[in-house]
Amino acid sequence: MGRLSNTWSLAKVSWSVLKKDRELLWMPVLSFLASAVVIVVVIGLTFVTLSTESTHDQTTMEFNPAMIVVYVLAAMVLGVIAVFFNGALVAGAHERLTGGDPTVRSAIGRAFARIGGLVPWAIITTTVGLILQALRDRAGWLGRIVTHMLEMAWEVVTFLTVPAIVIDNVGAIEGLKRSASLLRHTWGENIAARVGFGLLGFVLIIPAAVVAGLFIASGWTVLMAIGIIAAAAWVAVVMVVLTALNAVFQTALYLYATTGMPPTGFEKAPLEQTFVHK
Repeated sequence: MGRLSNTWSLAKVSWSVLKKDRELLWMPVLSFLASAVVIVVVIGLTFVTLSTESTHDQTTMEFNPAMIVVYVLAAMVLGVIAVFFNGALVAGAHERLTGGDPTVRSAIGRAFARIGGLVPWAIITTTVGLILQALRDRAGWLGRIVTHMLEMAWEVVTFLTVPAIVIDNVGAIEGLKRSASLLRHTWGENIAARVGFGLLGFVLIIPAAVVAGLFIASGWTVLMAIGIIAAAAWVAVVMVVLTALNAVFQTALYLYATTGMPPTGFEKAPLEQTFVHK
């Protein structure tokens, strides 16, 4: 409970920092829009490449196996988009935490300057994700548990890779090594932090689910539509804010872990409890 309490405190401090640069909230929005374009293109290609076969007055649609290559490439592009805008968020957070005044332009500009590290890292982490997904799809219930644990371990070990790439201008492999080194003795605290942010998101989404449920239960089409739209909009806002908060949190943890000093705005945050070396 103490660790989760610390996470809540860190989330509040991260929000106090983010409030000074709310334009950084555009990063998750831009990431979503860019990803949506890729997904729409892939869906369109899927329908275009479907072939039809008619036998005994029955028409069936057949999937084109060549689309598997397109799906893999699309996954890589989506991974690059996610990592790039995460890097931009970290860049903006780092600028603020070191006394600057970031803008969308400055954050994206710095992410572009680190593209040589961010793109390879996106390819690496996406490849690992695809491999784990393939293993999970082909495994039994025990195998799914194991792959899920491996996925969690990978996320914990790589938690500070993007900050290392953006802040210290290192390559993908060196960033991964630095992240693993920093978290070697702090994996428990890191997991607690990630669980804490997940619980925070869950709690914030509950009101939207309740309201949507009540509107749907009314049976009125108009109210049902309003409830679903309002709930979806609220969930989107929560996801955008949590994504930005997580980036601020990542950046602050990396700065504290590498310098031993809390960054500007985190002087009274319980960072020392988060990074307690055993």
